[in-house]
Amino acid sequence: MSKSIILFFLVSFCGLFAQSNIRVSGNVKSSENQNLSEVNLSFEIDKKQFHAVTDTLGNFSENVPSGDVVIKIHHLDFTPKSIYFNAVKDTVISVFLEKDIAQLKEVVISNDKKSGIKTLSGGKLSFNLKELSGVPTVLGTTDIIKLLQLTPGVQNSGDANGYLYVRGGDPGHNAILYNETPIYGMSHLLGIFPFYNTDHIKDVEFDKSSSNPKYGGRLSSTTLLNTNKKLPSEFSIQGNAGILASQLTFAVPLSDKTGFYISGRKTYIDEIMGPILKSGSNNDVQDMKYGFSDANFTFLSQISKNNLFSLNAFFSGDELKVKDENLALKTNLKWSNFTVSPSLTTMFSAKVNMTNSLYFSHYANDLSMEQATIQFGVSSYVKDFGFANSVRYSIANIPFESGLQYVYHNLQPQKVNVENLTTLDNKSQRIINANEAAIFVSAKPKLFENVTADLGVRINYYTSGSDSYLHFQPRAVLNYYANENYSFYASYNRQYQYLSLITTSSVGIPTDFWIASSDGIKPQSSDEFSIGSNQNITKSISSSFGGFYRSMKNLLEYPYGITQFNEITTLKNDLYVGEGKAYGFEMMLKKSSGKFSGWLSYTLSWSDRNFDELNNGKTYFAKYDRRHNLSVVGMYDLNSKWNFGVTQIFSSGNRFTMPTSWYFINNNPVKEYSGYNNAQMPDYVRTDLSVNYYFIKTAKKESALNFSIYNTFNIANPIYVVLDVEVSEDKSNVVVKQEKKVLYRMLPSVSWRFKF
Repeated sequence: MSKSIILFFLVSFCGLFAQSNIRVSGNVKSSENQNLSEVNLSFEIDKKQFHAVTDTLGNFSENVPSGDVVIKIHHLDFTPKSIYFNAVKDTVISVFLEKDIAQLKEVVISNDKKSGIKTLSGGKLSFNLKELSGVPTVLGTTDIIKLLQLTPGVQNSGDANGYLYVRGGDPGHNAILYNETPIYGMSHLLGIFPFYNTDHIKDVEFDKSSSNPKYGGRLSSTTLLNTNKKLPSEFSIQGNAGILASQLTFAVPLSDKTGFYISGRKTYIDEIMGPILKSGSNNDVQDMKYGFSDANFTFLSQISKNNLFSLNAFFSGDELKVKDENLALKTNLKWSNFTVSPSLTTMFSAKVNMTNSLYFSHYANDLSMEQATIQFGVSSYVKDFGFANSVRYSIANIPFESGLQYVYHNLQPQKVNVENLTTLDNKSQRIINANEAAIFVSAKPKLFENVTADLGVRINYYTSGSDSYLHFQPRAVLNYYANENYSFYASYNRQYQYLSLITTSSVGIPTDFWIASSDGIKPQSSDEFSIGSNQNITKSISSSFGGFYRSMKNLLEYPYGITQFNEITTLKNDLYVGEGKAYGFEMMLKKSSGKFSGWLSYTLSWSDRNFDELNNGKTYFAKYDRRHNLSVVGMYDLNSKWNFGVTQIFSSGNRFTMPTSWYFINNNPVKEYSGYNNAQMPDYVRTDLSVNYYFIKTAKKESALNFSIYNTFNIANPIYVVLDVEVSEDKSNVVVKQEKKVLYRMLPSVSWRFKF
């Protein structure tokens, strides 16, 4: 099938005579009739350069002198194309782009490698998950969180942790939105499994700075998980069958105007996960069982020509059971997510549309322990009932988006129950209710010939009990396009966060809980500045460089582990409040097409904290202050059957607190600390390999075997360090040894990926 681009001109006459300046405007769509945003168009007339970028509706407009015009269209999902014509009047152009498709021995193979990962602007990245299936992962299925950890500005969290750490922020500073519905529980056990069934996710948009005023409530990043918005034209089934888990996705058309996608995943790992978890510990645990399942559902209906109704739902449930008869101990940990969101998108005209959505999001965890006659339980939950409205329109050819949002938060931070030990009156069991409303507006004006801007403001009003806050949050990104190969940006963002995640475990055990700003607990806030540049070195090779500085206030620290309880406990008394800052340098070198593709990502950063109650009030390094983060990702297409992938990761070790000296008081050893987070874990080094063998690969059918090896060279990367203290018989000296606990080493996996 040959490359093509379908172009037709509709010329409108604004006068009887030619004019020296004309307006060239139009729309860019894919061959699937979907509007394409962030398409770069460069105009050349009489050796003068002009620049335009399509808005969220795929529209563009540019004033240029009349004469011979050359338009160069750049979109990383498509082959660059040049258009030549003589413009003497105002001209409207409609462009339909088709992807680069090659035909070989009657087998059609889509060559979309250039669409795998792309830089948008100002610290934004977009992923096409299907085209990143060659990136090695622990179980042969694409992992969104692990992919993000391979990009600049995102810290490697190590093994046993599925959280994100972005530009010096804490894990709770990141928003993960499933079709713009917030998700509060963000990982399966120990971060081993991908959190989402990636066959159900169409693409991922990641913004390290949350620069879009449409989104708020977090200090660091925003990750949008977007499902398919195209009605299924025919029945299809795809999935992945592996040694530990399997997944299926169905596309079902009900009529020409309605259809749905449904996905499910299930593990069968009780006999396998136990030995993996015990590989880095002693053998006290005699019985361990773990499993999870999840499901996604998307219903689409084109109820009229200009109205699209969608219904999205997501459910996940995990359960971990541990039984130790030697200690007479039984432990059961459950956690789950459920979201549902109906929405309606209405097209009023080619330049105006509106989306209205309702959503419900619920996350809960429950830990119960029984030892002898003592029963202990702690649970928490967070519920959101929300409404979101957004309108996209243009004024004087400037794209705008504005809207209003409301959410009712219902939280129970910690409910503690202890039986047969003591009578408990824990004030932290109280339920917190909060209301949050916001209005936002954003605009993308063209300030000068080669300078565009993304300007926006978000105004939040928050109330909980007697506490109320009104916050003004400006966002701004300036883009300068020197030419078609070089661009620069500078940005500023102010963020406020009213719901905060309190982490209680250094590994991925989901006993963490969410609290809301109430009872004098102030919202967290941050101010971030960033600058950077993007370069197109060749047709397929590009690079980006940038730096950032972020200051944070009213950060929260909870020093009591899973929980603490007594007669006077309150969340306000238990939490420490402090400040922090983070700054660093980021770079990426990317090759996006050809037999070999991939990227190199490097981050040099610092992140510190200052709490009056910790480290004698002196500034100390944050736990995930990893000085260096280096990732190299490579994918090689040998031929139509074989594809190879490699990932090499290096990062500095995270921080922890270790005693620096020991002495005796009344013949008892006492440890002494020189500072908080004064020690550093060993450097983290890991190499992953994968091989894909395709039995069939066409646009509609696929059958492939994936062979992956996680941590190929079996390097022992500890998840934490235990101090083993040995005292001589006469108690005259103490020998302290570090014992490094490793969760898992080399993990091979085999899976079969299919689509029919």
